Amino acid sequence: MAQMNKTGRFLAFAFSLLAVAGCSNPDAPTDTPTTGNIKISIDESFQPILESQISTFEGIYKYADLDPLYKAEGAVFNDLLSDSIKVAVVSRDLNAQEKEYFEKKKIIPRVTKLAIDAVALIVNRNNPDTLLTLEQVKAIFSGEITDWNKISSQNTIKNLTIVFDNNNSGTARFVKDSLLAGQPLPKNTYASNSHQALIDYVSENENAIGVLGVNWISDRDDSTAQVFLNKIKVVGISTDPAPASKDDYYQPYQAYIAQGTYPLRRYLYIISTEGRTGLGTGFASFIAGDQGQRIFLKSGLVPATMPVRVVGMRNN
Repeated sequence: MAQMNKTGRFLAFAFSLLAVAGCSNPDAPTDTPTTGNIKISIDESFQPILESQISTFEGIYKYADLDPLYKAEGAVFNDLLSDSIKVAVVSRDLNAQEKEYFEKKKIIPRVTKLAIDAVALIVNRNNPDTLLTLEQVKAIFSGEITDWNKISSQNTIKNLTIVFDNNNSGTARFVKDSLLAGQPLPKNTYASNSHQALIDYVSENENAIGVLGVNWISDRDDSTAQVFLNKIKVVGISTDPAPASKDDYYQPYQAYIAQGTYPLRRYLYIISTEGRTGLGTGFASFIAGDQGQRIFLKSGLVPATMPVRVVGMRNN
């Protein structure tokens, strides 16, 4: 009889375990900081550098699978606000309206600054005007200058055309916010379908000026960046309205971005609404940490937490 009671107690315990297992939440997250699978929505202007970061992270953590969704900046924020993704990489922090939205949902987003990026201006290789003052840049994007000969009388190119990667892109938003005080872009502004299409368009049209994230052309060791650089010329910009020499103009090189002498700078952020220590948090920690920051440094961007050594050269 005692044996029967023991058997009964064992079966009751076993069935209770099965009941608990059956009642577990099938929708509960299964990822950890270094394992699992998640989607990350990423501003497509950062695709080259984020591809390097993701490849390195997945190479180190074999059971981590990050699914990047490269989109225009507006679409990335739509993903974040619609809760279709929990992690986003963008070129701006949350605005007041977005912060209020998450506060109402009792969600505390984690925003981490990753690097200092820049917006580059590119022109056709036949265009003689590769040096512009910041005042001239503002005049181009406001629509005051619509012909290249308004910049230089020796330049015979007319009908200046501005080309972005996407109507809803982070670079277009950056130009409107930082150069136009929120005013709309002029009628001679067009959008291409991709960064590759943008670079191809500029390389084939003498009158075009293109706008793109500098990480597409900043990594001199990357063969794709070298191909792009061979097709176009990168514009140097001076904040001095009356530059005395070519030395007063700066291209978006890493040292000039770090020093702040190149004016079209912006920050790169990762935003997480996970609310837990999941794979998104693990990836954010990785790219904000030593290894991730070194990848930014190698790519030509300025890491947020790692100092950039600027060496001055002087002729005796």
